[in-house]
Amino acid sequence: MEVIIMDDLYLSGEKSDEFDQLHEHIEALEDEVNQEGELILASETLPDRLPLIPLRPRPAFPGLMIPLSVSGKGAIQSVEKAMESQSHALGLVLALDADAEDGPENLHRVGVVGKIVKIINREDDSIQFLINCLERFVIQRAFEVGPTLWAEVEYHLGPEMPLDPELKAFSMAIITTLKELVQINPLYSEEIKLFLNRSSMEDPGRLADFAANLTSSDGQILQEILATFDIRKRIDKVLVLLKKELEVSRLQTKISKDIEEKVSGQQREFFLKEQLKAIKRELGLEKEGKTTEIEKYQERLADLELNPEAQDAIEDELEKFQLLEPSSPEYTVSRNYLDWLTILPWGKMSRDAFKIERARRVLDRDHYGLQDVKERILEFIAVGKMKGDISGSILCLVGPPGVGKTSVGRSIASALKRRFYRFSLGGMRDEAEIKGHRRTYIGAMPGKFIQAMKSVGTANPVIMLDEIDKIGASFQGDPASALLEVLDPEQNNSFRDHYLDVPFDLSNVLFVATANQLDTIPAALIDRMEVIRLSGYILQEKVEIARRYLIPKALEQHGMEKSQVSIPKATLRKIADEYAREAGVRNLENRIKKIMRKAAMAFASGETEKITVRTGDLEKFLGKPVFTQDELLQGLPGVVTGLAWTSLGGTTLQIEATAMASKAKGFKQTGQLGKVMVESSEIAYSFARSKMAAYGLPTDYFDNHFVHLHVPAGATPKDGPSAGITMATALLSMILVEPVRTQLGMTGELTLTGQVLPIGGVKEKTIAARRSKLTTLIFPAGNRKDYEDLPDYLQEGIEVHFVKTYDDVFPIAFEHKPTAKNRRSRD
Repeated sequence: MEVIIMDDLYLSGEKSDEFDQLHEHIEALEDEVNQEGELILASETLPDRLPLIPLRPRPAFPGLMIPLSVSGKGAIQSVEKAMESQSHALGLVLALDADAEDGPENLHRVGVVGKIVKIINREDDSIQFLINCLERFVIQRAFEVGPTLWAEVEYHLGPEMPLDPELKAFSMAIITTLKELVQINPLYSEEIKLFLNRSSMEDPGRLADFAANLTSSDGQILQEILATFDIRKRIDKVLVLLKKELEVSRLQTKISKDIEEKVSGQQREFFLKEQLKAIKRELGLEKEGKTTEIEKYQERLADLELNPEAQDAIEDELEKFQLLEPSSPEYTVSRNYLDWLTILPWGKMSRDAFKIERARRVLDRDHYGLQDVKERILEFIAVGKMKGDISGSILCLVGPPGVGKTSVGRSIASALKRRFYRFSLGGMRDEAEIKGHRRTYIGAMPGKFIQAMKSVGTANPVIMLDEIDKIGASFQGDPASALLEVLDPEQNNSFRDHYLDVPFDLSNVLFVATANQLDTIPAALIDRMEVIRLSGYILQEKVEIARRYLIPKALEQHGMEKSQVSIPKATLRKIADEYAREAGVRNLENRIKKIMRKAAMAFASGETEKITVRTGDLEKFLGKPVFTQDELLQGLPGVVTGLAWTSLGGTTLQIEATAMASKAKGFKQTGQLGKVMVESSEIAYSFARSKMAAYGLPTDYFDNHFVHLHVPAGATPKDGPSAGITMATALLSMILVEPVRTQLGMTGELTLTGQVLPIGGVKEKTIAARRSKLTTLIFPAGNRKDYEDLPDYLQEGIEVHFVKTYDDVFPIAFEHKPTAKNRRSRD
């Protein structure tokens, strides 16, 4: 069953047209009743048994005529039973629980009896009617007859009380509050007008009921007022409700006013802006956003040299863009695409400077040493001068950290007067970072190369691909494979980015890649690049670099002048030798910065005198030396110094061999040796056993000894074949119980037949030997050309022996060939 008090909906402003008609019905009936004198009086006899309708969500009050709409079989039958009776009386009672089913137990005990005045509308499943509410009643017994609710009731007729001063004051307070409500909400005026037509303001009980019905209070609170029979108490409660209603109405009016002012202000601003736009368009001062965008793109296109495919793509996209509304999601996608297509430097070239002398000055200004690298770069520029361009060139600078690979690339750009752009490939795992995202994805954008072209604004910049040896691969693709197209001169003249989806010419770009090692770079990628090695710096070069570049830079970074801090050459030499022996100068720079920080602290604390850092002051500034002069063990049997290459540059390593008398012969290697180095040690062990008789040594030595070969440091992984002759020499030195000559270093791959094969990294190993103050070196004969290509200052002061077989190594290492007799006498 559903019962709607339609008058409440009228006050809320819903369905106003329909309810205006209802109120017209009510007014007409009021006039008719007043004219005929048929107004039902409170004293009129009312039936003791009434059909009931449960009300939700609020009760009805006596003295009011209200429209009701009911549905449901039980409610419709209750209305029909009332219409069949002579009095047309119907009981209206508030339900206890609005969500529970109708029943005798779900009714409040106090309700209102009303007379159905007119049926307004009748349908199969609902009835709309007007009912004139008369008096309160108390349910004595409620029961059901079929689907209809009935009740035996006892009426409480409103007593005729004299309007004493107290009641009059309460009534005036209610009337005053109602006037304020009417001023705030004019809807209340219609209800007051209906009430005045039927009642008097001098009847306090009716006035209280009318005022309570006018509020938007909760149904249970209104039911409490309905059940208050004492008029004085009822008026007191109603006055409290009216004051609350007044505050709520004021707050509602304030909120509505604020919202209206805000909306009005926004509308006013919108209209003014639109008017301003219209005025500017009429005067030719401004155009619509889309028109402005299209003109901007067309202006850009006038200066570009597009290939036919790109030209067609831009024209098609412009046609589509003109048809799109700015509110369309496709509008932003199309605009971004046109932005990228028209902002790229199609055919825009910067003029190259192929002046050899100028390029030499730039390289000498920015870098000290690296003469072989500079010559290679100058040769490269000379070829460009003869050819007219250097398109299709890809350089790869390989060397340990801190040797200046990135700065060399920047100097190349400066020498050619080209724009320079650098980005790192280290850790890159997504192919889309190279070739871009397809436009179907949200947030799609071109790859790094197209972004670089937009940034530099020319089609022939120098692009540096930093850390190309540290590029990764994942389920998102292999960026190294994507680079094959970019770095292939036969393909990059029509590089197709996934986002642009039109070919772009990268053939005029000079690509310069940097790497610490070539082992992790795919062979197909190395094949596309010209490799230039930067091996590192010797002590003298480090001192000059520190004096010319690092110290001035550190002074500027720490806010000090040259007159405040001085580091003599002797101090720099000691720093490079004992604190920063690595191939590059990055650690040397960090040590100089540490000195500057301590100097800055001294000046900030009040120091005024110039600080000169002497060699004896280094422990105070830098702590204990990291490297010492006696790091290389010399003069011990079984210990030989080898030369090795690492990704950080050349280094020295000590190989130690010892033997223990044992009936169980054997051979053991330690020091985190890789598979190749383990095989190399086994070759050295087998070769030494095979040469025992040739070198006059006891042939049963290995049968009675367990041999242990160790390569410090144990925590550092090592691999490679170039320590073969060093291991064999260590084993023979152990058996001879004779140390090799002092200040000796060697490198070379050994075969089982004693052949010494060429190795790599000759320059790095030579630099490492100079750092460790080795004066005699042994290299394979196959590396003679590599050594002779080294600068004179690297060869100076070093005695080098080139060997073809181990028989050439033995007399150099031991300075004589011991006989069997000599060996036995030593035993």
